[in-house]
Formats: sequence, C-alpha cells, structure tokens
Amino acid sequence: MQAIQSLGYQVFFEENLNSLENFIASRNYSQILILVDRNTNDHCLPVLLAAVPNLIDYDIIEVDPGEENKNIDFCIGVWKTMLDFGADRKALMLNLGGGVVTDMGGFAASTFKRGIDFVQIPTTLLAQVDASVGGKTGIDLDNVKNIIGTFTQPQAVFISSKFLITLDDRQLLSGFAEIIKHGLIQDKDLYEACKQVNIMADAIDPELIYRSVQIKNTVVLEDPTEKGLRKILNFGHTIGHAIEGYSLYNDADPLSHGEAIAIGMICEAWLSHKQGSLSADELADITQTFLALYPRYVYTTDRYEAFLELMKNDKKNEANQIGFALLNRIGDCTFNVFVGEDDIKGALDYYLAVAT
Repeated sequence: MQAIQSLGYQVFFEENLNSLENFIASRNYSQILILVDRNTNDHCLPVLLAAVPNLIDYDIIEVDPGEENKNIDFCIGVWKTMLDFGADRKALMLNLGGGVVTDMGGFAASTFKRGIDFVQIPTTLLAQVDASVGGKTGIDLDNVKNIIGTFTQPQAVFISSKFLITLDDRQLLSGFAEIIKHGLIQDKDLYEACKQVNIMADAIDPELIYRSVQIKNTVVLEDPTEKGLRKILNFGHTIGHAIEGYSLYNDADPLSHGEAIAIGMICEAWLSHKQGSLSADELADITQTFLALYPRYVYTTDRYEAFLELMKNDKKNEANQIGFALLNRIGDCTFNVFVGEDDIKGALDYYLAVAT
C-alpha cells in the first residue's frame, strides 16, 4: 500500500516495517530510545528488531500496560529514565505499543528538553486507526481522559498487520469501534463494509485499516489543532469518554475504549435524531450494529451526575456548555452542537432501554 502523506510525515503500511531501517539511517540521531510496555516488550519488540537488524545500540524504557497507567506519575518515570540514559535533544524515541504507549510516549518526547523526535509504531488496531495518527499526545488526569497533552506531529508512523496477531477479540473490537466511527462520520460505504465483518472469525482487512486512516488524515490535514472540522472525530466520545473514565475507576473489569465509545455512539446517535437530523431508521441501524458487536453495559440512573461531571471537563465544551459532534446522516457529521443536561440524560436512558 502507498504511504499516506500527513502533516510533514508519512504513514507507512508495511508488514515487515521495510522502510524503518532506512528512515533511522537517514537521520543523524544521537541515541535511539524504545518505549514499550510489558506486553509489547515480549511480543512486538522482536518484530521491530528483526526489521532493523543494524540497530544494535538502543535503550529500552518499559512501562506498565493499561489506561490506568497513562498518567503524570508514569510519565515522570519515563522522563527520569530518559535523563538516566543521558538523552539529549537529538535523541529519537520509538513508541512501540497501543494507545497508552503512543499517547504517553508522544507526550513525554514532545516535552522532554522542549521536544525530541518520536516515531509511532502502533501495535493495536485502536492505535493503528486512531491514537498514532494526527499528532495528539496526552495523558489522563484523575479520571478525565487525555486532558493534558500537546499537538506534536511524529516523524513517521509505521503500521504492520503482524502486530494484530497478538491481540485477542476484545482488543480487536476496541479498535474496530473507531473504524466504524470513521465510516459513520464520513464514509457510508466504509460503515456498510464494517457491518459485513465477522471480527471473531475473520482477519481485519488491511483495506479497512487503510481507508480508516485516510479518513482521519484528511480531516487532520484540514484542521490540525481541532479548531473546527477535526471535532467530528469525537463523535461518540463526549458520552463515551465519560463512561470510560467512570468505569476505569469504579468497575472491577473496566470497559475498553472501544466498548465505551460504542455506548457513546449509540447515545449520540439518539441525540442526533433528537436534534432532528438523523432518521429513525438510521438510528435503529446504528443501534443494532453496535449492540450486535459489543457487550451490554448496565448502569443505574444514579450514575448520571457522575457522568455529567466528567462531560463538563470535556475539551470540546465552550462557555460551560457540553459540546458534541452529531450525525446529520450516516456518512455526514457536524460539530459544535451544544446539548442540555436533560437531553443527555435522555440519551443515557435510550441506551439503557435498548441494551436491557
């Protein structure tokens, strides 16, 4: 597949990471740092090192896996390790992992000594189609997702389907939610193609990943710092992030990102219909698509205030109004729609009604 040109860098789609060695050789980096978590250290680092056999001088920084570790304390640990390794401003960080590693690694690199170069090598489907592309870096604060971060573009992104072999069905489904989202906001044909996939039995078609990244990249090129159009990428995320943040700190088995965003997209599809744009038939179609793929999540109405408090910290809000990206129809999304608390509670009620 042809590389996608983004904001001053390329996204390479290469099973064997063929271009990575030439990329490193073409730059005069003083040091190579590789950020991994325990899982990617075991399962993905050998793939990376096989792709760059001449890379013999590098330092490994390992963090614990899991969204609960994407915080300032772990980031301080990364910075301290970089200092211990004597990293200077000409060092390169390779972020080898899922969204936690690419988000936090990008943030750590973008702020260390006012910024060093980094490369994203996403190893989960979620990171490949979402977290690794677009220049968003960040960490969570308390249970508010990605509230601290920067817009800093990587030097390159390398996507290999080899890494997806290491994932279980739940991780694949988490990333698949973002592919469906890209179809809902900009490409009805992609959405329809996603409905035909049996993710439990079929390998993810690389074309779906490629098209998903193309959609995100097109939006990012038009609006790199999320002043306007890029907000459509947040469809499902205002409610979804709040539920994800609540679940992370209150549930014994927290929701994955994709599971939470699937709930958010059902709720926000209802809001899209309530606002008078999305048809009842399309609302039913979207609802059934997600309910067929993702487990039901049962919450009680006494959690609504906690959800709303988290939504009030959302980055899309303006003048104390809770902001949404909502669908006009499948394949067409608008942004800067501000919704009152009663309608948000109505959306949460809708999910409970269809999911139970």
